[in-house]
Amino acid sequence: MAEGLEKLEDMIVRAAETTATHVQAAKAAIGAVIFGQDKVVEQALITVLSGGHGLLVGVPGLAKTKLVETMGVVLGLDARRIQFTPDLMPSDILGAEVLEESAGGKRGFRFISGPVFAQLLMADEINRASPRTQSALLQAMQEQHVTVAGTRHDLPRPFHVLATQNPLEQEGTYPLPEAQLDRFLMEIDVDYPDKDAERRILFDTTGADETKAKAAMTAEDLMAAQRLVRRLPVGESVIEAILSLVRSARPGPEGGQIGKLIAWGPSPRASQALMLAVRARALLEGRYAPSVDDVVALAEPVLQHRMALTFAARAEGETIAGIVGRLKARLG
Repeated sequence: MAEGLEKLEDMIVRAAETTATHVQAAKAAIGAVIFGQDKVVEQALITVLSGGHGLLVGVPGLAKTKLVETMGVVLGLDARRIQFTPDLMPSDILGAEVLEESAGGKRGFRFISGPVFAQLLMADEINRASPRTQSALLQAMQEQHVTVAGTRHDLPRPFHVLATQNPLEQEGTYPLPEAQLDRFLMEIDVDYPDKDAERRILFDTTGADETKAKAAMTAEDLMAAQRLVRRLPVGESVIEAILSLVRSARPGPEGGQIGKLIAWGPSPRASQALMLAVRARALLEGRYAPSVDDVVALAEPVLQHRMALTFAARAEGETIAGIVGRLKARLG
């Protein structure tokens, strides 16, 4: 029995070493094209390694779209892009059935698949589309298939949605429903680059030769990495940190005084997301087991879109980021 466990551990370690090399090469390949956004690149890779979907939030011009395009090339995925606009319809995403007549005069319906049938779908400016169209992605994101005219159509594997979103205070946007936000494993904030990174951007993107993305993994490599992430061991202290953090982010006694400021909080889906994300972060850094530091590092992107403050808390100047920061401080 003991020998069997040792062999299994050895297999996991050997697989982890190979996979860690692959994902670190992918991170370096993305970093060669996307400058000054190391944290964003890391969180986007963690999202995909965890088998989830990511929401990139930031003002226009911060390379959100370019990051998704680059990830498609580097990870060897069949990538497609949808530009969300107010007049976009669900059929523009999912596809539709068309009536055809054969040479023999027989009529029948044929399904023409939409751009959602891709391994990496970029939903560009997702909050520009109406809630009806946004919700067309819900089934695809959660169940990996879509239903059109009562018929199920399976999506390719792996399937990931990386959506970009402009801040809600900008005109012409529709807030994403809470049910849809919860389907995103992480909300990744994309901020302005620092001065050195912006200097490098100026030289690299306005010259005669621009750096091009190069493949570092295949879709099969990525799926193997995703399977490995689910096999990495998680210590009891990390599990307790995840449970403590998520449960204290809900209204109720477990949050103490902070709980009184929260209108609604994260569901168990947030715990599942953190459990996968901390393993993926450890693997990305060449470690074979996550730590409490991983929980602290990923708390904000996993929780911030799954919480809302009470009116009284907002009136007092409280913010989601501030509340999550105080919850993280409890973990030490």
